This record gives sequence, structure tokens and C-alpha cells, in this order.
Amino acid sequence: MIDVDLLTRLDEVEALSNRVAVEELSGGLTNRNLKVTTPDGVYVARLSSEQSSLLAIDRSAEHLNSRAAAESGASPRVIAYEPAQSILAVEFVEGRTWNEADVLNPANAERIATACRQLHSGPRFVNEFNMLQLQPRYLKIVQEHGFRLPDRYLDFTEQTHAIADALAVRPVSTVPCNNDLLAANFIDAGHRLWVIDYEYSGNNDPFFEIGNVWSEATGTPDDLDRLVTAYIGHSSQALTARARLWGLMSKYGWMLWASIQDGSSDLDFDFWAWGLEKYDRAVAEFDSAEFGTWLHNVSGTD
Repeated sequence: MIDVDLLTRLDEVEALSNRVAVEELSGGLTNRNLKVTTPDGVYVARLSSEQSSLLAIDRSAEHLNSRAAAESGASPRVIAYEPAQSILAVEFVEGRTWNEADVLNPANAERIATACRQLHSGPRFVNEFNMLQLQPRYLKIVQEHGFRLPDRYLDFTEQTHAIADALAVRPVSTVPCNNDLLAANFIDAGHRLWVIDYEYSGNNDPFFEIGNVWSEATGTPDDLDRLVTAYIGHSSQALTARARLWGLMSKYGWMLWASIQDGSSDLDFDFWAWGLEKYDRAVAEFDSAEFGTWLHNVSGTD
């Protein structure tokens, strides 16, 4: 239900004040999304909550990075930003929100790669993102607030250090990344894909982006090979291993995001179960006999 408080907040944004219709959109675990129709156009207003501060979301960076992403052509145009009301408004684009099956459809691998390359070749973002640095920050928040940790979570610290060391052998230049490309952040307009939602955006290793896309969709090794090949134009054992290790780190790190949300959010959503599904897959990969092979392959030259 769209209450009076939300409408009052919209009144404070000039571009949204002369509205003729407001409709709530589904999706969004750290904000509410409203479709706002005005005589001048149709927009999406993203209304964030103060609770998201624990998640290390920089709303100013989100705004500036959204503008840069729009300049690249990968994302809708930014219409307004009103920090006092925690509102970011972007142009509404017609299209279908993807699901995991769309991400894993072999016919869509090149479309995903094209959308990512467009974003990655655009203007630099104003901040950096590195899950190897964010994960310890999230862990500190979890421990300081007494939030839950799943069984064995701290047992894998040595493996995360091994991943950091392996990735550093052949470093890759950072590019502007979304860093949260779950299926619902792709909008299929038919002739093209739009990439939306820049809460966790920042300059990052592009193979985190590819590994995270794959991980969020719960893909198979073949699915990852296909995405990496589409992104770089040829197969690469080393870069596929790089994306695989980043995909593992994304699952391990987002588990802590889920723990923070589980302990602090008032949304009616089972964050713990959401995170635990990712964590269980991460544990299986940490324990896998292939883990050492990925560490070895990522430093190779193909």
C-alpha cells in the first residue's frame, strides 16, 4: 500500500510532484520502487531506507554512478535525486524483467555480454568495489551487532586469502561495474537489454561481474564458460577460473549481507534462507577438490 508518507516524499521532488498516477513495483530488498506517471513522462522513484546504511550503500555514489551508467547507454536516464527524501528517480523503460532461466538461456549469453561490455566501457564510477575488502567489513558489522553466522563461516578465512593471492598474480584493470546483476536487474526491451539498480556499483574487476551474474542465477560450469567466452570473444581457462573464484567470493560475501538484513530489516522477507542457499553453494565449492585447480588456473596464460 502506498501511504501518505511516501506520497509526501514524492511531493518534494519537482519532477514527481505533478503526477497523475503512482503504482508500486515489485522487487527491491533495500528500497521501495514506485512507477510515477506525470504529464512529462513516466519514471521510477527508488525510495531507500536508513536501515541500508549498515550495508555500506553510498547513496550519493549510487546517484553519480547511475548518471555515468546512463551516459554509457547501458541504463535509463536519471531524472532527479533528492537526498533529503532518499529518492532517486530514473526514466521508466518498457520491457520484461528477467528471471534466472533467462540468464542461463544460451541464446542470451551474447546479449548479457554486450550489455556488460557497454557498461564496462563507459565513464568511470566515483568509488571502488572489491568483495575481498567488503566481506571483512560486513563480518565486522555482523560480529559487532551480534548477528547470526552460519556454521563453519570463519573456517574459510584462509581460503579467501588464497583467492586474493591467486587473483593478484595476473591483475585485471577495473571497470565500472554494477556488482549486483541478479536476473531482476536486467530489463529486456526486445531490441536490447537495460541494466538497472546501482546500489552496489563501483569500479571493479569485470570478472566479478560475470562471476556474480552466473552465481546469482545458480548456473553450471558450462553456463559460466559460455558467459566468459561471450564477454571476451574466446575461451579462456584462466579468466573462467577468475570468474569462478569471484563467483565463490560473491556467495560467501552476500551471506553476510543477508545476515545483516536478517538482524536489522523490518521487511517481510526471509533474508537468512536467501543467504544460506548461497552460502551452502559456497561451502561446496570451498570443500571441492577443484578449488585448488581454480587457484592454479587463474594465474595461467592459456
